[in-house]
Amino acid sequence: MTLKLLDRLYFSQGGRCFFCRLFLPRHEASVEHLFASSNGGPNSDDNCVACCKAVNSLLGRMPLKEKFRVVLDQPGHFQCPADIGSPIPVADPAPPPPAAADLPAVPPPPRQRLEFDRVVVILKKQHRARPRTLKSLTNAIAAMANGATAEEVEEILAQLQDQRLVLIDGTSVIYAL
Repeated sequence: MTLKLLDRLYFSQGGRCFFCRLFLPRHEASVEHLFASSNGGPNSDDNCVACCKAVNSLLGRMPLKEKFRVVLDQPGHFQCPADIGSPIPVADPAPPPPAAADLPAVPPPPRQRLEFDRVVVILKKQHRARPRTLKSLTNAIAAMANGATAEEVEEILAQLQDQRLVLIDGTSVIYAL
């Protein structure tokens, strides 16, 4: 599966800034190289994090040691520069979804499970031809799930998100299959 570096980081960090952990609107996200690329740092998932543009601008080409110092010198919790007077709006963090361990283990009805599994298999096979918008994914699920009701389609879509197989960003869909 080929996702852009920023999309992979954004998804793996749950849509939150690596440094301040606040919700990060996708259009404000940028890639911060921990070991700056201008200093020879690789453009890899291990060396990169998603953060807001304000933090990226602040840390920029600093050596890794100086970046740590900036973060550690903040009194208390790291204070994002976008949150302290920058015109970039930072949304209130959304409450985190309940952990899977906190949810009761209720298996879905057999038909629903069968249809969900079918949708996952088909989406995996489609690879580059996967629907890229929420509307087209919803329509595709309805077709893949053999005439599922609108409620069943919504449930399958919710399961895909709960299992972190897809991320819905506005009307765009990012896959982690």
